[in-house]
This record gives sequence, C-alpha cells and structure tokens, in this order.
Amino acid sequence: MSRPLDDLSSDEKNGISSQSVRADNTGTFADGGHNKFYAPIGKYEGAHRYDPNVQWSDLEEKQLIRKLDFKICSWACLMFFALQLDRGNIQQALSDNMLNDLGLTTNQYNYGQTIFYLCFLCAELPSQMISKKLGPDVWIPIQMVSWSIVACSQSRITGESSFYATRALMGLIEGGFIPDVVLYLSYFYKGKELPVRLAFFWSSYIMTYVISAFLAYGILHLRGVTGWAGWRWLFALEGGLTAIIGLLSWFYLPPSPTQTASWFRGKDGWFSEREEKIMGDMHNRQGLTPKLLWQAMKDYDLWPVYFYGLTWSIPSTPITAYLTLNLKNLGFDTFQTNLLTIPAYVLFLLQLLFWTWYSEKIDNRFLIVLVTQIWVLPLVIALEVLPSNASPWAWNAGTVRTRTVGSAFYNMCVQASNIISSNIYRTEDSPYYRTGNKVLLAIIAYNIVYVFCMKGFYMWRNKQKEAKWSTLTTEEKDEYLKTTTDQGSKRLDFRFAH
Repeated sequence: MSRPLDDLSSDEKNGISSQSVRADNTGTFADGGHNKFYAPIGKYEGAHRYDPNVQWSDLEEKQLIRKLDFKICSWACLMFFALQLDRGNIQQALSDNMLNDLGLTTNQYNYGQTIFYLCFLCAELPSQMISKKLGPDVWIPIQMVSWSIVACSQSRITGESSFYATRALMGLIEGGFIPDVVLYLSYFYKGKELPVRLAFFWSSYIMTYVISAFLAYGILHLRGVTGWAGWRWLFALEGGLTAIIGLLSWFYLPPSPTQTASWFRGKDGWFSEREEKIMGDMHNRQGLTPKLLWQAMKDYDLWPVYFYGLTWSIPSTPITAYLTLNLKNLGFDTFQTNLLTIPAYVLFLLQLLFWTWYSEKIDNRFLIVLVTQIWVLPLVIALEVLPSNASPWAWNAGTVRTRTVGSAFYNMCVQASNIISSNIYRTEDSPYYRTGNKVLLAIIAYNIVYVFCMKGFYMWRNKQKEAKWSTLTTEEKDEYLKTTTDQGSKRLDFRFAH
C-alpha cells in the first residue's frame, strides 16, 4: 500500500530505495533490492508506463481500485455467472424429472458428471497456454460462445449416449475458464487486493445458484409447451443468455491496463496516463513453451496447495450435487425444491464475503481454511446419525507463468476432487447415503490435519528464506537480483502469504 507523499523520505521521493510500482502480482517480496532489478523488459505491453519514481496518495489508489472494481471485476463476475448458469443448471433439470424422462439412474448421472470433470481437468493447462498466447480478452469470449452452443444443444439429448457426449463437450470447453479469468484479474490488481476481488468473483458463483433457482422456477413451468419438458426449455433459454454475455465480452474486455481504448470502450480508454503508471507493467501474451511449463511444474513450494485442492471441497460437494434430488426424495415438488435451495446459498455467500475480509484483516489464510472444515464437520455428522424417520426439515438443515500454471494446476486438483465427489453417493447407498457420509467424515479429519501441516511448511519456508536474505548486505542483495537464476517462489526475496 502506498503512503501519502508528505510521509515519504527524500530518498524515497527520488526512487532510490523503494519499489513504487503498484503491480506486485508475482508474489510478496522482501525489501532491500534496487528498483532497476524489478524493471520490465521492453516487450511488455505496459513497459512504456513503468516509472519507479512515480508516487501517489492513498486516496488516488482507492479511487483507482474502485474504478477497477466497476470496470473489470464486475464484468468478470458477470462472466462467471454465465459459466455457472450453464454448468450448474443440471441440478435444476434433475428437479424436473430429467433422469426419469431419459431413463437414467443416479449412477449414470454420476458417470456423466465424472466425464464432465475429467474433460474439464484435461482442458485446464491447454486452455491456459492458449490464453497466454492469444490473451484472455480474446480466448475467454471464444470459450463462452462455444460452450453456450453446447449448453443449448442439451435441450435435444435423448438418452445415455447424448447425455455423456454433451457432458464431455461442456467440460472440454469450460475447462480453462476459471484460471483464465483469475489470471486476467491479476493483470489489474496487486497481490493484497486480489483475494477480496476473488471473493467477489466466487460470490457471483453463489449468486448464480440463487438467481438460477428463481429462473428455474419460472422456466420449468413451460413443461408441455411445444411438447418439451421444462428442463429442455431450461437448457435452451439459459444457454442463449450466456451466448449473449459471451458476445458482449468480445467487445468489452480490454487486453491490458494500458490498452483500453476502442470504439466500444471509448477512444480515450478507461484510464489516464497517471493511472496507468500507478497500475504498473504487465505482459499478457507471453506464450508458454514446454520448457517454461516444466519450470513452473517443478515449483515444489506450491505442491502442498495443489494437494489440498484434491480434498478440500469433497465434504460438501456430494451434498450440493444431490441437493435437488434429495429434496425431491423427501417429498417436495419441483418448484418447492428449487426455492428451498436458495437459503443455503445466501448463507454461503454472506460467509464467503465475511471470512475473506476477516482473513485479510488478521493476515491469516490457513486459519480460515481450517474453519471451513470444522464448520462442515457437525453437518455431515448430523446427516450420518439422523434416524431414517426424521422430519424432512431436519434432513434439509445441513446443507507471467507461475500464476498461469499454478492457477491451472490448483483448479485441476479441484476438478479431480469433483471426480471423487461425484462417485461417493451411490444408487445402492440411497436414500440416506450412510456409507458415503462415513467417507466424507474421514476426509474432513484428513483435511484438518493437513491444514496444520501446510501452515507449518510455509512458516518454515519463509523463515528459511529470511535467514539467508537478512545476512546479505545491500550490495550483495543487488548482485543477487542482478545475477540470480532463481524464479518465482524460488527467489530469496519471495515470501509466502499464509
């Protein structure tokens, strides 16, 4: 965070000892190095705006962040809404007897979801490599329009084969979208600002469940119109809506903070020259070669986060995926089922925003990660121990490179966890899924232990790096920055936020 100009020393005003560039997206760096070693290379789109001597007030930065939130983050949230609308509306379709209409079992539904997540996972890295080459502003709209076409075509599925085929195509096309958008946001926000914006991003994901429940309530009433089931109208109409958002995104998304002028966005662009200098430098069309990809994959300091992505979301995913089916089994009709999903998602949204804000306030991420597992533990226990004849309401109560590759790898692990999640609740275990709930409880226990281990690892790595960095003189630090071959989190001046 910058300081008011009057608070800066004369040396800092001359740019001698402080790094004034706002964009610190590659990580958190220790003090002590000279500005020239952080300068961008000439081919960066924002290289002409790099100015290590530029200074700004807190008020200027806050005003710029508000503008970024309005121009960039809000549209990213709208695009994520479009993704989740097409990806998640299968749950509303289930409430309208889709499986019965197609003659499918819940196990076949599980297989379809497994196919979706496998294809989603396989598309992650290729999509990220394409995005880095073409630019997210070009690749993301192409993805959106493409998957919208497939989403609409789901209205014509007739059985098991066509169900599997559309699930596979949806996964392949949507696969890289989330890390692509996260990467795009990182071009505009610095590291300390990004978590809250990602919370907004994921909030739109939760809001989609709320909005789609209301949309489904209306669209599913079209059952019988032109002889179509309500769920067929759901796929067709919501797929058409996301296609429109994808087309608009083609014209709306700017390539970078210094390339916002266009006929659609205005000939003068969104930001002044001074604002572009405050945002700093970036380069969003640096293609990933196999060698660069391998270097990013070898960054073992990030492996604990990837591994945690394999199990973190499993405890709640089966319950979420089966929520509408379970509500139907408990005796609620199609329209009651969709409306009953709303309270849980509203509570999730409120907690997401609060805990993200609180984690930044106390500067502790792993504590909040631990809370999520402890929070879900009693709810899963309740699902396991509630008697079979309990009230339906009781059963419903619990409910750059390293950034590019890292975000893709983490999301791949999350999708791999979804593959596991999709096969925990089985037909033969219904309707109360006692065996599945025992599996979830075991995974929660593992996650809690793992969080403590991961926290200790990053504390140890920071301490290890600081011990080496602090022994260097200023001249030695400059020499290190000038000659080092260490990259990303391998650098001695890099510190992990935990």
